[in-house]
Amino acid sequence: MPQFVRVALGCAAIATAAIALAQQPATGSAEKPWVPPGTPGSPIDGTLFHAQVLLDMAGFSPGVIDGRQGSSMAKAIKGFQQAHGLEASGKLDEETRRALLADSRPSTIMVKLSREQVAGPFVYPFPKKPEAQAKLPAMSYRNMLEKVAEAYHTTPRAIVALNGPEKLIGPGQVLRLPNVVPKSADYNVHGKDEMMPWMQLLNVDTSLPKGDHVVVDKSEGLLKVMDESNRMVAQFPVTTGSGHDPLPLGTWKATTYSFLPPFNFQPDLFWDVSDEKDEQRLPPGPNGPVGLAWLDLTKEHYGIHGTPEPQTIGKTQSHGCLRMTNWDVLRLSQMLKPGFKAVFQA
Repeated sequence: MPQFVRVALGCAAIATAAIALAQQPATGSAEKPWVPPGTPGSPIDGTLFHAQVLLDMAGFSPGVIDGRQGSSMAKAIKGFQQAHGLEASGKLDEETRRALLADSRPSTIMVKLSREQVAGPFVYPFPKKPEAQAKLPAMSYRNMLEKVAEAYHTTPRAIVALNGPEKLIGPGQVLRLPNVVPKSADYNVHGKDEMMPWMQLLNVDTSLPKGDHVVVDKSEGLLKVMDESNRMVAQFPVTTGSGHDPLPLGTWKATTYSFLPPFNFQPDLFWDVSDEKDEQRLPPGPNGPVGLAWLDLTKEHYGIHGTPEPQTIGKTQSHGCLRMTNWDVLRLSQMLKPGFKAVFQA
């Protein structure tokens, strides 16, 4: 009976993604059958997918790894080119591919899912209103598929494209996933031992060079990690604010790190929320408004933090803070010590 329950949960989780795919706007007269990734008819471009994995591991994050060309991918390529003395075209030319392939890492890895990788609790359906979210024990993942997708820096849709919609998910099941297994996992959780499992779950790599400060250019939508000689050693896509809550230009410091932070929902701080609404204290969790980490800035009410929606980074607006994927903000916390300088420029 327990085995049957696990399989049923796996079917339910994968079915959610399959339904979501089927509900996407049609691109042809009929739904196309699944084909292996990297072959004609697959939504995953094998060359781009491999480059995204290698860029992620090199510290030039493309955002979510999905085998698709987009603005975050072009920015990641350009940043890698600039850091390695290549022509900064933002295009995956042969010279750039050769430089990336110096890391002989395959693009995917077959993962036999452990019990911990797919363990709940899960929250589905996920409430939209803060007053309902405040009643949750935690802002948890919706299902196993969403959890595994975040752990491997990708999306539920990409996992379905890699494995097929009929593939089961659950303890002991084997999935093809992006090969983002870290080269080094020497974590400094800054006294927050409860973060160690999250660092491991999200495959946070600690092999990148240490940074001295960061520079965020509003026009680029990028956070660049610089070393003491002002050389760029890593780059991450970020969401940097909006017309109502612009990025606070100037030089600040990230003084303290908070992991698994709760979120104080204060309507008077949000231009798009009525001040008549009650304040709420939302519980921590990966699907909370600030994700898994908050790096507090000396600018009041501002910080560098995670997100519950990694696919939106650089494509939507924020309320002035810097929003990153959960795996990228955790990696940033490993590259710089608390107290680092953050330069925000137009």
